Amino acid sequence: MPRRSYTVGVIGLGYGRAHIPAFQANGCQVVAVSQRDGTAARAVAERYGVPQAFERWEELIERARPDVVVIATPPGLHLPIAQAAFAAGAHVLCEKPLAMTAAEGQEMMKTAAAAGRVGMTSFNWRFPAAMQRFQEMAQAGHVGRLFHLRGDWLGARWADPAAPVTWRMDRATAGHGAMGDMGVHLVDLVRSSFGEFRRVTAHAGIAHPDAGAPDGKPRSAEDYCAVLAELTSGAEVTLQASRAARGGNGHALQAFGSAGALAYALDRGAPRWWRGEVRATGADGVLQPVKVSAGLPRSAGEGDAMEVVGKTTIAPLVKRFLAAVRAGEPASPSFHDGVRAQAVLDAVLESQARPGWAAVADV
Repeated sequence: MPRRSYTVGVIGLGYGRAHIPAFQANGCQVVAVSQRDGTAARAVAERYGVPQAFERWEELIERARPDVVVIATPPGLHLPIAQAAFAAGAHVLCEKPLAMTAAEGQEMMKTAAAAGRVGMTSFNWRFPAAMQRFQEMAQAGHVGRLFHLRGDWLGARWADPAAPVTWRMDRATAGHGAMGDMGVHLVDLVRSSFGEFRRVTAHAGIAHPDAGAPDGKPRSAEDYCAVLAELTSGAEVTLQASRAARGGNGHALQAFGSAGALAYALDRGAPRWWRGEVRATGADGVLQPVKVSAGLPRSAGEGDAMEVVGKTTIAPLVKRFLAAVRAGEPASPSFHDGVRAQAVLDAVLESQARPGWAAVADV
């Protein structure tokens, strides 16, 4: 018997557009999209052969009634959209950060459980082949007892003071700046490879505080943030997230321990960048390249940048999401993964407001 083809509605068509080819590559029917700019929504719908386009997300849920709702809006809307989607009987794939706070994320978890539906956090950067291999080796004990980790996620979008103003510059809507955009992925990669965070201390800044933000308000969401953290294992972690780093276009994570070291890197400017690179120490203690296989069709690299991200990093996540839906089992990365990462973000904000160490809540 052929597998059921699920229907999908995508709410938010900025980064959300990448989800459309990801679901289509997994045999799903994207039946509706939604964005406040109706003209833009209809253009996206026409581009991907989607039959319905809405300006209001409420209409998408009520009228299209998809099996799966993708939430790719500003984080301030994640909770109400998820509640409405679950109430309508849909499963939910939600972009990160999961919510504005860990408490909101917990409400999303409760709503999903009460509805008997699957909720997944879109931590798609777990899925490049090199990161998959990095995590396999880490979990197999390659580094031994972990001493310290170093991670960075760098981009250049707001290095230019003339860059377009967006909701991402307003903490009231976005919740976070660079840490919510980028740093939360580092948090997830550390958590899923090496365990939970115990405490953090952080320092953040805004690249061009006088350049203006949405509605003429001052910019309030950080453009760069440095975090020093301690895991429950006692290992030390240093993270750097910046969306104002000229020349930056990728991310990296390095782990050093009693038995060896692992180093992962992904350069978005490299050929077939979606594979990433991983190196590991051998018997001589020197980091050497580890062979990885992307396991993706060559066509995954076709299309514009957003489509390539969707087909190479989100499509493998969607495959896992659909397997969880079919089996009626929890998805991984789960809403709980999103909540645990959110607890780290909450502690980062606390540390910025009250300099010093902030404990990460056990949620």
